[in-house]
Amino acid sequence: MSKLTAIPYKFNDDGQIPNNPDLPLLVYPGAMKDEPGRIEAVFNRNNWRNSWTNGVYGYHHYHSNSHEVLGVQSGSAAIQAGGEHGKSIELGAGDVIVLPAGTGHKLLTASPDFKVVGAYPDGMEYNLLRSGEGKRPDVLEEIRRVPLPDTDPLFGADGPLIELWKKGSA
Repeated sequence: MSKLTAIPYKFNDDGQIPNNPDLPLLVYPGAMKDEPGRIEAVFNRNNWRNSWTNGVYGYHHYHSNSHEVLGVQSGSAAIQAGGEHGKSIELGAGDVIVLPAGTGHKLLTASPDFKVVGAYPDGMEYNLLRSGEGKRPDVLEEIRRVPLPDTDPLFGADGPLIELWKKGSA
């Protein structure tokens, strides 16, 4: 795994999906391309735990109480991020995407072998909210209260997430 800069994407609240007012979504293209089978171990080593392996829901959803990292273990997919008017992001084996709390995402298309590993900073428990769900002021406040992670899911204490998210929340 080589050191790289993550690609940031910022999404505004669209009235249905809050997204995150301060932090960008980060894409690490090809970060684990040489060893996609080790994604979960790398996440866990960097204190992104409570991990699972599966797919991505085919409807817009978000987590208001936790950030989330997804690493593509196999196959490829297009993920719609940021809500209905957000961005379609193409992902393949070894790509990693970090979703700040509140950022909407859904699966658009996937190869039959598509599989991701998901995890959360400090092993946080996460909720699952669909677009338009939840009491809006409560959800927005909950997103604001989610702490910044101490580590980047791939690079630990010295990674692009640390630099980009500390700037974004300043």
